[in-house]
Formats: sequence, C-alpha cells, structure tokens
Amino acid sequence: MVEFSGHGKPASNAIDRSERPGRVGLLLVLAGLLVGAAVGLSFVASEQAQPLILGLLALLAMAGVFCLFALAIGAIQFAGQTTRDDITKAIVDAAPEGAIVVEEGGRLIYANESYLRIAGGETFASLRPVERVFVGSPEVSEAVYRLAQASRDGLGHAEEIRMAPPPGSAAERAFAWFRISVRPIERPRRPATLWTVSDITHERERQENVFQELQHAIDYLDHAPAGFLSIDPTGAIVYMNATLAAWLGYDLATVGSGGLRLPEIAPGADVLTASEGLPGEVRTDRFDLDLRRRNGHPLPARLYHRVAFGQDGRPGPSRTFVLNRSAGAESDEPQRVAEVRLARFLNNSPIAIATLDQSGHIARANASFARLFGGLPRQALPDGRNDLQGEPTMWDAIAERDRAGLEAALGKAAAGLVEVQPIEIALSGPGNRSARVWLSPAGGEPTGGRGDEAEQSDRERVILYALDTTAQRQLEQQVAQAQKMDTVGQLAGGIAHDFNNVLQAIIGYSDLLLASHRPTDPAFQDIMQIKQNANRAASLVRQLLAFSRRQTLRPEVMSVGEALSDLTLLLKRLLGERVDLDLKHGRDIWPIKADVNQFEQVIVNLAVNARDAMPEGGRLLIRTANVVDEAVPSENRLGMPVGDHVLIEVLDTGQGIPPDVMEKIFEPFFTTKEIGKGTGLGLSTVFGIVKQSGGTIDVRSTVGEGTAFRIYFPRHVPTAEPAPEPELALPPATAQSTAAIAATRLKGAPDRSRAEGEKPAPRKPAPDHTGQGVILLVEDEDPVRAVNSRALSARGYTVLEAASGLDALRIIAETTETIDLVVSDVVMPEMDGPTLLRELRKQSPDLKVIFVSGYAEDAFRKNLPDGEDFNFLPKPFSLKQLVETVKETIAR
Repeated sequence: MVEFSGHGKPASNAIDRSERPGRVGLLLVLAGLLVGAAVGLSFVASEQAQPLILGLLALLAMAGVFCLFALAIGAIQFAGQTTRDDITKAIVDAAPEGAIVVEEGGRLIYANESYLRIAGGETFASLRPVERVFVGSPEVSEAVYRLAQASRDGLGHAEEIRMAPPPGSAAERAFAWFRISVRPIERPRRPATLWTVSDITHERERQENVFQELQHAIDYLDHAPAGFLSIDPTGAIVYMNATLAAWLGYDLATVGSGGLRLPEIAPGADVLTASEGLPGEVRTDRFDLDLRRRNGHPLPARLYHRVAFGQDGRPGPSRTFVLNRSAGAESDEPQRVAEVRLARFLNNSPIAIATLDQSGHIARANASFARLFGGLPRQALPDGRNDLQGEPTMWDAIAERDRAGLEAALGKAAAGLVEVQPIEIALSGPGNRSARVWLSPAGGEPTGGRGDEAEQSDRERVILYALDTTAQRQLEQQVAQAQKMDTVGQLAGGIAHDFNNVLQAIIGYSDLLLASHRPTDPAFQDIMQIKQNANRAASLVRQLLAFSRRQTLRPEVMSVGEALSDLTLLLKRLLGERVDLDLKHGRDIWPIKADVNQFEQVIVNLAVNARDAMPEGGRLLIRTANVVDEAVPSENRLGMPVGDHVLIEVLDTGQGIPPDVMEKIFEPFFTTKEIGKGTGLGLSTVFGIVKQSGGTIDVRSTVGEGTAFRIYFPRHVPTAEPAPEPELALPPATAQSTAAIAATRLKGAPDRSRAEGEKPAPRKPAPDHTGQGVILLVEDEDPVRAVNSRALSARGYTVLEAASGLDALRIIAETTETIDLVVSDVVMPEMDGPTLLRELRKQSPDLKVIFVSGYAEDAFRKNLPDGEDFNFLPKPFSLKQLVETVKETIAR
C-alpha cells in the first residue's frame, strides 16, 4: 500500500502489508447503531422489547467471547500494541541500503524504497525476493544459497558478490558489487527474516585504488637503491625489500612468514634487538657491521636503525635503512674503501671500543660495547634534532663500588696520561657480569674554541677498550670451588676412614658386652646407649664419605619417574600440611644408572631443606625432563660428560639463599639453622652422591622468591654387558632403603606396616651363626683386630691374626693348616689389601677373601685385576654382620 502525507505528497514508496491500521469510522458506526437500537427499544412495549433486549445482549455476549478468543490466539491486538514508531519506520524507509522482510514460508511483508530500486519492482505482485533477483554465475548462486540456508537455520550471515550485469537501476553499468546480509527478526507471531542489500561498487573501487597505490609504494620501496628491513623485538624479520634480499641472496617468499631471523643475516648483531629506551622515545642508532649473505660471504653495510618505544617502555618493530658499503657498490675511492675497512674492523671486533669525554659521555661505540654496556650514542636526525636530549653515559652500567676507581682512571686518561693500568670492574644488572677496562687518551688536546672540530675533539677525549670477563670469572670460580670441594673431600674422607676404625672398636666391644649381659641387667641400657650413639656417629661418617665420593654405591638402571612416585607418600609426610607437593613427570623420560637408595636420599634431603626454607608454608615442585646435549646450559658444562642427560628440578617458593651463603651451601658442616637443628651435611651429601653418580648439580636462587636445584644425570643407553658379578655381601644397616631411614626423621610417625593395617610378622627363630674353618684376620688396628677375633672365635672358628700384609704372608708360609678365608683391611702400612690379594692369588688362586674398609669399594677395586672375585664389608659393622658375612662366604 502507498501512504500519503497530510499535504497530498507521497511520504514513501515503501511497500508494507505487515499490519493493518485501526478503522475509527467503523467504531463510530458501531457505536451509533447501538445507541439507535437502545432508543428504538424505548418506544416498544416492555413485553415486546424484552425478547429483543435479550437477543441483543446475547449477540453482544457472543461478539465479546469471539473477541476474547481472537485476542488469545493473536488474531486481533489492542491498538496500543500495533502503534508504529513513525521515526524508526521513516529511517528504514529512507535507508540507502535495500531492506526486505520475509515471513516464514516466503511471504514478503515489507520492502523499502532502496530495495525496490535494486529489484526493479513497484508492487507486491511484481516484487521478487533476493534469491530470484541475484542469479547469474556459479559464484553468485553459491553465495545466495549460503544466505538462504542461514535464513532457514535462523542464523545471521553476510556475503559480497559481483553481478555482471547488475539488476534494477544499476543495469546501465557493466558490473556492480553488492553486500547482502540476512538475520532473523524476533516477532510474537510468525518469525521473519530481514534481508539487506547494499551497493558497494564505489567502496570496492576505492579499495582497489588504495591497493593499487599501496602496490606502487611497495614496488618503489622494493626497488629503491638502498635496503630496508623491519625487525621485531624477538629478532624475527617481518619485512625486507627486494633490493636487500637480492644483496643477501634470499628469496622474498621466505621473509615475513617466520622463515628468516636476524642471526641468519647478521650473526652477533643482537645489539639491534637489545637496545633500551625510555617510554615514548624514538631512538635512531647507526651501525657499521657485516651482514651475512646466503652463501656465507660477508656484506659490509651501514645500518640506520630506528626503534620507537611504547609508553610501557617496550620496543616496537624497527625501521632499518641499509646502505651497501662493499667495493663496487658505489665509487671506489681509496678514502671510502679505507673508511669501510676500518669500520668493519672496529664493529666486528670482540673487544668493546668507545670514545668518551672527560665526564664519561659516550660519543662513539661499536656493537661489542653496546652488548657489554647496553648503551649507544643517539644519532642526530637529518634536521639536526636528537631523538632525546642528552647523551648516555657508561656509569649506569657499572657497579657503584667500582665507579670511583674508573672515574679516577678516566680523569688521568683525559689529562693525557698514557700509562693507565687496566681496571677490573663489575657490571650492574643480573648475571654477575664483569669486565676488564683499558683507557687511553684520544690524542687531541682540549680546546676552548666553538667550532665543530673543537666540539668533536672535546667529546672524544678518551678511548675505552673493554673485554667481557664474565665467563672467565665464572670459570675461575667454578674451578676454585671444585678444587676446594675436592680438598675438603679428601680431608673428610681421611677423617672418616680413621674415625670408622675407632667406631668399629666401640661397636664391636659394645656387642661383646651386650652378649654377656641380660636385658634386665642395669648396665644393659647403658651399653645400648653407647652402641646407639656409635651408630649415630657412623651415620655422620657415611655422610662424610658421600660428600667425599668415597662411599659404596650399587648403581642400577632405574626409572626416575617410578622412583619419585614411590617417594611421594614419604615426601608428603616430611613436608607437612603447610607445604604443597607438586610432582610433574616429563614425557618418555630416559633411564639413568644410579644407586636407587642414594637417589632417594638426594630427593629427601632437598625436600627437607625446602621445607625448612618455607616456615609459613609454600609449594614444592619436582619435575623431570629430557635434555639433549645441545640444550645443556654452557654454565653447567664444567665437569659434565658429553651426551644427553635427564634433568630433575626441585623448586621451592621459600626465602631464597643470599649470595654470600650460596658459595658455602655444599661445604660439610655448614648450616644456617639453629644449633641442634641441623648437622650441615644434607646438601654436602647431595653434592657427593650426584658427583659420584656422574651427575652435575646447579643452583639458582632469588632472595624472597625461592630456590631451584637442577640435577643432571647422564642418560643410560643400554649396551651388551658381561654377566653380573656375584652379589657382594652388604650389612643390613647399609643396604636398607633410604626411604625407611628418612621415615625415622618424622617425630611420632607410626610404623609403616602398622599404619597400613598389617599385622606384625611372626618372630623368626634365631639364625645359627656358628661355624667351622680357619680364618686369617689381617687388621693393622689392634682394638679392631682383637674384637673381631674374639667374635669369630666365640662362633667356633679358628682365627689366625696378622697386623699387616707382610705378617699375613709370613703366617701363611709357616702354618700347616689350610686357610679357608682371609678377612683383610684395605688400607694398611707396608702392604695394602689389594697387594696382599695379588700375592695370595699366586699361591692360592681359589682362596676366598673378604675386604673390610671405611672407604668405598670403588676406591680400591681399580687397583685389582678385572674380574677379581671378592666380598666387601664396609666399616663400621656389627659383630653380627661380620659373622653372617663370614659364614655365607665360607658356605658359598
């Protein structure tokens, strides 16, 4: 229908049959009829009027009921619900985009004037929907199909299509672009869909013009006589023009897609991404350096490197202008060639070089100086302005304690003194970096003039040469630390050996006394106290031997993940409720070869230390990972064998370790805990076990944040191994699980078997330790020899005693009895145990031997022939362990 305004002109050519306006005239006619009927009935007699009144009321009642049902089903509405928003409708009617509303089933209920122009219709009879207006090429049909499908699914969608020739009023053009969109409309009755059609031909033409202009600009930039590239802060090259790509021999297709990075075209030029600036600063630096062509040949170039820093101080992508300085690129004047050669020499030098004024302001500097000190002079812009007023100084990069000495040396060099001694300085910032600095006068006399040459001479009064000594210092510290630890280890091992002999006598005589006293004897408990304290001392000695790497290990191929999983319950009990334990296993962790019990001891000791560093609670993270040989940090290379490793990290969120304490944490008996709360052997034991197992340990700590211990164990690669040797006898106290030992640290911790609800095992009958045979006992310590001899004689053995290896050979030569077993110490004067064994093998190749020593088995096995068969009993041991080992060896 066509609507008209009050002045008789068409208000809009839009077509709308979605709603019908109310008829006020019909309402007035209906009211008049009702009034006329009432007046007419008043002239009729009451007897005759009563049926008429009832019929009229019945008619009105039926009409009312009909209206209620029609209102309920939506057939009629109140006038307030159908009142149009004339402003909204006027906007849609006059909108430049074509709009058409289609009800479910394809019924058209609205089309504005713009759609009528595009579709070429004036009435609903001639009006066509979008699917019938936009038909043509397969691309158009596919786009319209996708729109129709979205309409049926109640979804919104949009497409841009190209019609040639276009429909409707645009038919005079060869082609036109249209943007068609569809979206559902929420209605209380039948759902509908709104289609909008926009002619975007002019917009497309503008885009194509802009694209063409951009293509021309890129073409101009690509074929400019100078190179251009853009580098993001991560070192990725996001743009390179064709000129620079041709110079370097790269295909442009590999640039900008993550296929080319700065180190590939400029090795060692990390200074381009390491420059620092103030928030909002735009900094331009000049670099003379060698780029690397794809074939590996150098390309001398001068770079004007501009970086804009955001308000947060972060750098953005660079705008880097590159000039080719190679011979033949321009004219080959000798002066220019010499200048290029000198610039390449200075900028490729590994020594930091800079010119300074007498206040320490930087006038010129090479790339090595920028890497070391982090500062470069700001270059002037073409109009003479600087990016930021003021030039950088080197003082911010130097530790405050060394500034005074360097200032004095700078003053001497600026005054013209030639012989200025080199200075060792520490650099500020993380990493404990250091450098050695040489200063010399630049050669010019100070001037008072105002010319450019005089000003430049004043700005370049001193030449600075600096060499980064960080790696050298770290290596020296590591070597010194390793030598110190070896020295302390040798001392600790020697003390442990001698102390073991003393403990052996105490434990042996305690066992003899206990055997002669009943438990009800008042002295029995006193003797038990003596033995228990001796065993405690023996435990400390074992830790000393672990630190000195002289303990006996039983390495086996093991899974790190399984070992850590087995320790989880114990670690949670050790850590308590305040510390959360987080165990993260890497994928497909390689096996390692280590002593499982000692590995558990390492993890337990580190966990206990972490717990003590978190008195208020925190988080302990233990994670594992495979580390290939190339990924091992260079600072951990000292003493580490080449090859792949398995990494075990133990990280806590504790108080951290101060730098002055960090240097001493692995020293035996060093502790920061209160008196009586630590022996100072926990970390030293960890250090010794890891080193003896062929691993490496590294520590990183930040005060107030936490500590990270990183342990690298060599990856075990299975190989064909010879048949295993007979298992050596170990005393039960030495071979028991570390987890069981660690469990005793928990105060009040219940017995593990009882905690799990198991019944105690029935008591086994006492084993028979008696035996027969002739035993040659070789021991240089008289108390130890005497107590061992008494114990063996009491069990029925015949004991021949020798105080040294030579004495043992004499006894063997003189005795007429057949010796069944030799029990010998390892370290003895005149002749040690291995030498004695070699002499015995000459006379009795099958003679059985048990070595006893406070040192580890590996310490003397290397002095024996390969495949030599013997048993080993580490000191200190109980008399029960001695007689058990003797009986088992003789019976074997």
